[in-house]
Amino acid sequence: MSDDRLIVALDVPHAVAGLELAEKLGDAVGFYKIGLGMLTGGGLALANELKQEHGKRIFLDMKLFDIGATVEAAVRGLAQFDLDFLTVHGDPHVVAAAKQGAAATDMKILAVTILTSLDRADLDAALIQPGDLGDLVLTRAGRALDAGADGVIASPQEAAAIRALPEANGKLIVTPGVRPQGAALGDQKRVATPGQAIADGADHIVVGRPIWQAEDPAAAARAVLQEISER
Repeated sequence: MSDDRLIVALDVPHAVAGLELAEKLGDAVGFYKIGLGMLTGGGLALANELKQEHGKRIFLDMKLFDIGATVEAAVRGLAQFDLDFLTVHGDPHVVAAAKQGAAATDMKILAVTILTSLDRADLDAALIQPGDLGDLVLTRAGRALDAGADGVIASPQEAAAIRALPEANGKLIVTPGVRPQGAALGDQKRVATPGQAIADGADHIVVGRPIWQAEDPAAAARAVLQEISER
C-alpha cells in the first residue's frame, strides 16, 4: 500500500501525459495533485479516471477566489467528482463559502496562506501589509481555520509554527515547496526537504518536478518515500 503522505503534482501539459506518468509511477504513488494549468487539458477527466478507475486519491489545486456565492457554486460542482482535497484562498469569506459548497461530502477544503513562490519583496509589490512573512502566514492560517478550513497549504518553513496553533489541532497541513536534497529550486523560494517537512508537522508533502522530470520517476518517488518513512 502506498504512503499517501506523498502527493505527486501532475504538472504536465495535458491529461494524456498525466496518465502516462501515473502509469510509470504505478503502485508507488497513491495520491496526485492536479492543478489549474491542466484544467483545459482534460484535468477534471483525468482526476475522475484516476479516482474511479485506478483507486487514487486526488487533490484538485484550483486556489479558488471569488465572491461567496460563486465560490460556493463552484465547489458544489467540483464536489460531485468525489475528490479528496480542494484548495481555495484563505480569506475567511472564501473558506466559509467553500465549506458550504462541500457540505455533505468528504472533500476537504484546504486554505492557501501565502504562495510558496512568494517572498517579502513580492508581497510589497502586491501592497500586502508590512510584517514578517512567517507571521502573516500564521495569521492567515489561523483565520482560515477559524472559518472552517479542514487544513492549510503552507511552506514547509512555516509548518511547525502552524502545527503549534490551537486552531490547527486535528487539521491538515499540506506543504508544497518540497525539494529533495540537491534538487533545483525552480520557482519555489521557501523550501525544505521531504523529511524535514514531515518532521515539522506536515501531514502531506507535494512534490512535482523532482519526480516527473527524473529519468526514472518511480525511483525518484521511492527515494522520497524512503526519506519520509524514516520520520
